[in-house]
Amino acid sequence: MEMTVEHLGSVQFEIKTRGHGIVSDQPLDNGGFDEGMTPPELLLASLGSCAGYYAAQYLRKHKLATEGTRVRVTCEKVKDPVARMTNFVIEVDAPVELTKEHRQGLKEAVEHCLVHNTLLHPPKITLKVEGAVAARK
Repeated sequence: MEMTVEHLGSVQFEIKTRGHGIVSDQPLDNGGFDEGMTPPELLLASLGSCAGYYAAQYLRKHKLATEGTRVRVTCEKVKDPVARMTNFVIEVDAPVELTKEHRQGLKEAVEHCLVHNTLLHPPKITLKVEGAVAARK
């Protein structure tokens, strides 16, 4: 998987992958134009859309309605010991009444979400910083 992020000016960035693009921005009160989601909002969007994908797959497999499936993701922002997001909550609302077995099955299906599992098992992250090298004389 690969994604490129290019600075557009101010606090806006264009995010591109596989021919698709979105803009990330900041709210007006944080110096942005509010023309896109913030990076933390994009993380929640990734988690929610991944959970929704697995929920819909489960419902489809069991021949239950999928149209109208809704996922709500919330979290808290904390500062200590470092600024981060924590206490994520994923709420899945199916468009049909579910038996106890289907509620459990749906929960187990969503727990297979790639983004969910990545957050539960923090990945190794390597940071490389490069820049233009000044010409030597």
